[in-house]
Parts: sequence; structure tokens; C-alpha cells
Amino acid sequence: MSYTTAEGRQQLLDDLAEAIDQLSVAIAALGEAYEQLDEQTGDALEAQLFRPLQLAYGRAQRGHAAFAQRAGLAGRTFAPAAAPPAARTAELIEQTVERILDADEIVSELQDSLLPVEVGDPEIRAELSGLREALDPLPRRARELTRTLGR
Repeated sequence: MSYTTAEGRQQLLDDLAEAIDQLSVAIAALGEAYEQLDEQTGDALEAQLFRPLQLAYGRAQRGHAAFAQRAGLAGRTFAPAAAPPAARTAELIEQTVERILDADEIVSELQDSLLPVEVGDPEIRAELSGLREALDPLPRRARELTRTLGR
């Protein structure tokens, strides 16, 4: 399928926005999980998952805004996701993992599509790569934390 550079840039922005939305849902689920934990486990969740996830979320938003500005396209404001339905802590952490993996898959598909190369923007390519690096350890950390719950 052929597309113009402007269409390609808009598609890239839209796909990145979808990944950002997934990260927002992950953050909301982690926030709910945190509320259910004792102080020590909550501190571990915050250090191992919440802070790194928020940093990745912020990085993705900044990358989105900067690319939109460079491309002369309208940016977007990202509202925090609504709290998920009540669930056990382990289920909330698993929801977090699923959303992180969904976001990573979206970014991976963007990279594989070569769209960032075709629209000629090295900065967004670097941002996507950095985002994937930031997300990569989080599912493993989440599963390790889940294994220790209740011990």
C-alpha cells in the first residue's frame, strides 16, 4: 500500500498514541495494585515497576509531542486511564504486564514496518528504540514480584 509522507507521519503518530494509551492503562492497574500492598511490597512495586513504567510513559509522550511538532502535525494530550475494575493484586499486575506487552508489540511493529525510516525522522527512530529498551525488563520484574506476593 502506498501512502504519502504526511499520511505515514500521521500513522506513526496514531500508532505511538495507541502504545501510550496502553501504558496509561498499565499505570492505572499498577496504581490499584499498589493500594492493596503492605508498605515493603509497595515500595518494591514502586521501585521496580511503577517508576520505570512512568518514565517510559513520559518518554513516549515527549517523543510523540516532539515528532508531531517536527512533522507539523497536531499533537495530542494523553489523559490518565480510568482505574480498572476491582481485582486481586496478582491480577492487576498481570493486566499491567499485558498492557506493557501490547505497547511493546505496537512499537515493535512500527519499527518493523520501517515507517520511521520512510518518513525520514531519525529522532523518532531513536525514541522508539529507547522506549522498547525501557519496557523490556518490566514484564519479567512484574512476574518476579508477583511470585513473592503473600510470602
